[in-house]
Amino acid sequence: MKKVEAIIKPFKLDDVREGLTEVGINGLTVSEVKGFGRQKGHTEMYRGAEYNIDFLPKLKLEIVVSDDQLERCIETIISKANTGKIGDGKIFVMDISHAIRIRTGEEDDEAV
Repeated sequence: MKKVEAIIKPFKLDDVREGLTEVGINGLTVSEVKGFGRQKGHTEMYRGAEYNIDFLPKLKLEIVVSDDQLERCIETIISKANTGKIGDGKIFVMDISHAIRIRTGEEDDEAV
């Protein structure tokens, strides 16, 4: 099993979620996060005053998939979250050694 963490632009969430559902991936966790990478934030004007926005709003998706779903998951996130502009995000993949569904006690792939 693998855990996929994806940092995406907030307005791309519905596209990514629908794409994942289409390829058979139904569960994910979404967190509102702030951060920056190469995009480095931006400057805004408010009532005539200029100020810097250092940390930009993003969404972090956490998805646990079986090994055979991994490539479809990654390809879907890339195709649905891509705008072609800086700040589209990142994907990180980690190994999961064990998973347990609390309600039924199912373990590993059956728990996902």
